[in-house]
Amino acid sequence: MFSHLPDSFLQMNTIFISILIEALPFVLIGVFIAGFIQMFISEKFIARVIPKNKFLAVIVGSLIGVFFPSCECGIVPIVRNLLAKGVPLHAGIAFMLTAPIINPVVLFSTYVAFGSTWEVPLLRVAGSLVVALVVGNIIAYFYKGTGLKDRFLKYEAASEKVAVPTGNLAIAGGSSEITTSHFQALEVETETRHEHHHHHGEAHAHEEMPLSQKIWHTVQHAVDEFFSVGKYLVFGALLAAAMQTYIKTSTLVSIGHGPVLSILLMMVLAFVLSLCSEADAFIAASFRSVFSTQSIVAFLVFGPMLDIKNLMMMLGAFKARFVVLIVTSVTIVVFLYALVI
Repeated sequence: MFSHLPDSFLQMNTIFISILIEALPFVLIGVFIAGFIQMFISEKFIARVIPKNKFLAVIVGSLIGVFFPSCECGIVPIVRNLLAKGVPLHAGIAFMLTAPIINPVVLFSTYVAFGSTWEVPLLRVAGSLVVALVVGNIIAYFYKGTGLKDRFLKYEAASEKVAVPTGNLAIAGGSSEITTSHFQALEVETETRHEHHHHHGEAHAHEEMPLSQKIWHTVQHAVDEFFSVGKYLVFGALLAAAMQTYIKTSTLVSIGHGPVLSILLMMVLAFVLSLCSEADAFIAASFRSVFSTQSIVAFLVFGPMLDIKNLMMMLGAFKARFVVLIVTSVTIVVFLYALVI
């Protein structure tokens, strides 16, 4: 039935499906963690954990990824919910950059892939921390803005308002004391709920919900997040598959001579291949006979921070100018780090 299709198209289809199969489990983990954060983590708890000092907040954000075994495929919805809950932008982005690299699963897979030696895994972890600290502090001290798209901020602002229940309406002499601002708050809340397709209760009511109801709303939120993020994952996987099919790796390798070009080439490969951080070390290890350790470390640090599918999901959550800032700063810092090690 498919015999009339070009071989290259069938190859692209196979790569596309393999990327989706590899990424979907981690996206599911990510959206359920995002749902858990939404329903179980309060703003007060976050305020206690994250330091007020910007530099310390970036450090905490960079290191907390050790406790989150999350792939870059599912990190964006987690960070988006953390930011909406009150985590500072600089701390959230630092977490987004390091979490797919410094968690124990990725560290162990890198250790195994490189012959049970610690040189490359430690260089990878150190590189991710350097990038996160530099980029996080650039955002902390030089970026003025929210980063998140307005519709997510509008939703969270509305969810801070508690709906006015009918039982609490003060009615005297047949007239209600509800003010115009009450109706405006309810109107904004209804509008943003419809726009973002969230069906859980108000933020202040979360703590009073029974556990079973919290779990149910966590599942609902995870489903909403999955369909919100999924379209960007599919588009990113399709683009990555097309580039892998029609831009031959051998062509790129042939032009990667010298320390500068080889580092840039491996960063481009990491972006195009769009591998999950749990598996990319084995691909990187296969290039050891061709590229230097510097280039391979650049591949291992840059890929989990920026690849095609991850970029598509970031564009869905963050403002375009902010994404440009992340891409530019991460690219420059990773390149410089690989050049000096």
